[in-house]
Amino acid sequence: MIKIDRLRFGTAGIPLSTPKPSTLTGIEQVRKLGLDAMELEFVRGVNITPELAKKIKYVARKNDVLLTAHAPYYINLNAAEKAKVEASKKRIIQSAERLHDAGGWSVVFHAGYYLKQDPSKVYEKIKNEIKDIVKVLQDKGIDVWIRPELTGKPTQFGNLKELIKLSQDVEQVLPAIDFAHCHARTGGKYNSTEEWREMLSLIEKELGREALDNMHIHISGINYSEKGEKNHLNLQESDLKWEDLLRVLKEFRVKGVVISESPNIEGDALLMKKKYEEIKL
Repeated sequence: MIKIDRLRFGTAGIPLSTPKPSTLTGIEQVRKLGLDAMELEFVRGVNITPELAKKIKYVARKNDVLLTAHAPYYINLNAAEKAKVEASKKRIIQSAERLHDAGGWSVVFHAGYYLKQDPSKVYEKIKNEIKDIVKVLQDKGIDVWIRPELTGKPTQFGNLKELIKLSQDVEQVLPAIDFAHCHARTGGKYNSTEEWREMLSLIEKELGREALDNMHIHISGINYSEKGEKNHLNLQESDLKWEDLLRVLKEFRVKGVVISESPNIEGDALLMKKKYEEIKL
């Protein structure tokens, strides 16, 4: 695994300000902006060839930009139809393969839905499918972190305790912590220093310091209802106490990557990086 030296900040996808947008020019723009990470968005499919991935690796290394990837959204490892589960696994494997080709570090995905089933049975099903995925990747020598994401709706699999348990039960797995999703999923909770300290303390207690030294984080503003996440917002248009959150991340000496998923992706990434650097403990 790539060793992470600090907390890096970046964009979910190619920065909006990129002239002639492509993955390569996006990485260069991330560096010009003063950011140091970028998430490859395989939203509708893995659209990068192995040849292009080699070029991406070169440009990312040259510019000291850490790459992560978001696997396609059409994933449900708890689907009733076996074909859908197999297609979901294939999408995660392809995302990890291409990210690895590009010299990247960590691939995130939404694992699935409860579909009104017993959460403990859903957990077992999803755990076994992720074990299969990791085995395929290990057999191919692909060493990127596999990251089920903390999801934004109570109907979606992926609360913090489930993700911690998966990380204990399956090698090469750590959680992707989306703090906006956590806030939305719980109807507006998890928006205070005490609650964030509780989350990070639990991660450290159950998964060790390694987990805090390798965190894959998403932060944005979020609009939500009693059913959870509705849509992402810019930080300053939301109720998320993001400055307090950054202080807690610094307090816990978290390393890894913070990806901005706000609509103004680079605006909020820069806002967070500047604020984080100003915080004195």
